[in-house]
Amino acid sequence: MKIRVYEIARKLNSKSSVIIKKLNDFGIEAKSNFSGIEEKDAERFMKQWSEKKKSAIKEVKSKTKKVVTDNKNTKKEMHKEKPKTDPKPQENSRTKRRFRKEAFIEAVTPQKLKTKKKYKKTEKEQEENEESNILKLSEGITVFELAEKLNVDFSEIISKFFELGVMLRKNDIVDLEASKIIADEYGFKVEEEVIKSTKFADLMDIEDKKEDLQPRHPIVTVMGHVDHGKTSILDAIKTTNVAQKEAGGITQHMAAYSVKVKGKYITFLDTPGHEAFTEMRARGAQITDIVILVVAADDGVMPQTIEAINHSKAAGVPIVVAINKIDKPNANPDRVIQELSNYGIISEEWGGENIFVKVSAKKHLGINDLLESILLQAEVMELTANPNKRAKAVVVESKLDKRMGPIATVVVKEGTLRQGDFYIVGAHYGKARALMGNNNKKVKKVLPSFATVITGIHGVPEAGDTLIVVKDEQSAKKIAEERQREIKKVMLNKNGISLENIFEQVKEGEIQELPIILKTDVNGSVEAIDAALSKLSTDEVSVKLIHSGVGAITKSDINLASASNAIVLGFNVRPTQEALKISKDMHIDVRTYSVIYDIIDDIKKSLSGLLSPEEKEEAIGRAEVRDTFKVPKIGIVAGCYVTYGKVTRNARIRILRDGVIIHDGPIMSLKRFKDDVSEVKQGYECGIGVENFNDIKAGDFIEAYVINKIQREL
Repeated sequence: MKIRVYEIARKLNSKSSVIIKKLNDFGIEAKSNFSGIEEKDAERFMKQWSEKKKSAIKEVKSKTKKVVTDNKNTKKEMHKEKPKTDPKPQENSRTKRRFRKEAFIEAVTPQKLKTKKKYKKTEKEQEENEESNILKLSEGITVFELAEKLNVDFSEIISKFFELGVMLRKNDIVDLEASKIIADEYGFKVEEEVIKSTKFADLMDIEDKKEDLQPRHPIVTVMGHVDHGKTSILDAIKTTNVAQKEAGGITQHMAAYSVKVKGKYITFLDTPGHEAFTEMRARGAQITDIVILVVAADDGVMPQTIEAINHSKAAGVPIVVAINKIDKPNANPDRVIQELSNYGIISEEWGGENIFVKVSAKKHLGINDLLESILLQAEVMELTANPNKRAKAVVVESKLDKRMGPIATVVVKEGTLRQGDFYIVGAHYGKARALMGNNNKKVKKVLPSFATVITGIHGVPEAGDTLIVVKDEQSAKKIAEERQREIKKVMLNKNGISLENIFEQVKEGEIQELPIILKTDVNGSVEAIDAALSKLSTDEVSVKLIHSGVGAITKSDINLASASNAIVLGFNVRPTQEALKISKDMHIDVRTYSVIYDIIDDIKKSLSGLLSPEEKEEAIGRAEVRDTFKVPKIGIVAGCYVTYGKVTRNARIRILRDGVIIHDGPIMSLKRFKDDVSEVKQGYECGIGVENFNDIKAGDFIEAYVINKIQREL
């Protein structure tokens, strides 16, 4: 049990500030009047305080006697020397008490405070003291920033919110009203800080004149299923003779690099695939011009191949297919062409628009044909940019370098980036102290579609952040600060598309189509739901299935939903723990069903403005089954470890195996060791008995949820 500092101060009849100082001198850490002190330490401190006070009082009494005696003697001498008209000072109990008080203060006050002169505060000083208790906060402050302003540890603020029933993390945004409640506990009065917005004249997209545009080379991302040879193809391109002949070669450590083919360049983004591709697009960074879809000739179309196709289509990026591993004995390129046609990727030989190239990354077969095909596709696209303007670039990768500080690999989209340019990138600003190209050689300028490593950033930006050159450092700093405030406001007020607000958005003309991502337990369900959804389109809004697949709802699905402003629907599947967290952070509407009719009915009602749910499901926790035990007269009990949130006795639970729901029902028993408990929180083990279900196995996950009743709005 812990005792707060202010409680100790009250017991000792002293000020909290004095107690905090004395506690720290005593070797007990205390930061504010709300700091908790262990009961044993607090009792030990109060006992020592009392003993010191007693000894101080004894010393005061002896000093008082001496002072009074000396004072009497002094008065006698003064009485002899001074005329009789002088008033005779009176010795009374009040004088003695004053002497005792002054002597006691002398005994307990730290030496450095004794040297300070006492004086009466002026009205101006009193006003300044009152002003020091006023805390100016802007909308969108984080927990960490609030703690800094209150001069306390952020963990203390998190604890206070927890006491109010709000679960927050260090970088979560705090509502202004909630900040006022917390600040009031520390004796501060909160005033909203009104900040004048910075002009964004330097950031406005000015349309280029046709005569200023010049051809630029393509920027390419390689995507496909795992183990189909994406990395092998990139390695083959890096080491191909075409690249080796070029002065400087290719930088192996850059996240983007260029190769030269017949006098023309191609820039490749060495990213982890469709997930990073979509994360960047979700941040507004449409950087890729062409996607190379790698499909193994011996394996064919796989789940991640389909995801890559859907992500590319959602971005509106043309696809060049590289059929890899043609050197294998069981290779069947024709089967790949056939399978891809089912997903709208049709080769030119079949009358389609997609270029197909057969390659072997291992034996360096067809690599030059692939590079030439990319240039051919780029020629059709007629890619252009204006190099004679302030640069705009996109961050591909960033990190904190031990020697150079924050650095970022960027690809210039338009304009020319020059050494010495001032820029903003995301919510940070900086000066291009150095630009590094191939083989880390310093360059003076970087033209459109080329990549460079840039230094001089005041912070580490995120992949997908836009870098924009501005006129001077002062402008860059002001704009970066404004962007930080805007990002906070967006995060605070962000409302993604959801079934509840579709009708309003349709009515106001904000959306003309409803994008949907669908994940189910089996392929047959995808076809059935897709067919039913396609019939729901109206004159005002159309229902568009942008991605579907089998299995749990993953982080990749949430990223695609964020980039496409889509709703995620799950049929007999659940989101992974990571996907669940990200969907809440991004305000993505994720809904799961076990009856197809409910999906169709919900979307039909939402499109007609009739959706008004009476009940809303809330996942409150998740536990991993680590072992099972057979208990007589009860059945199988699962030994679990709570990995997220909490599991409560009155909650309903789902049992998930490989992301698929295998049981849904109430909890029969919840125990900690031998004791029945009402709830078990994250980080603790427990035993869970499941009502009417014994087929539970180690490795399964138990998801606890509650049904909240939402009152209908009239």
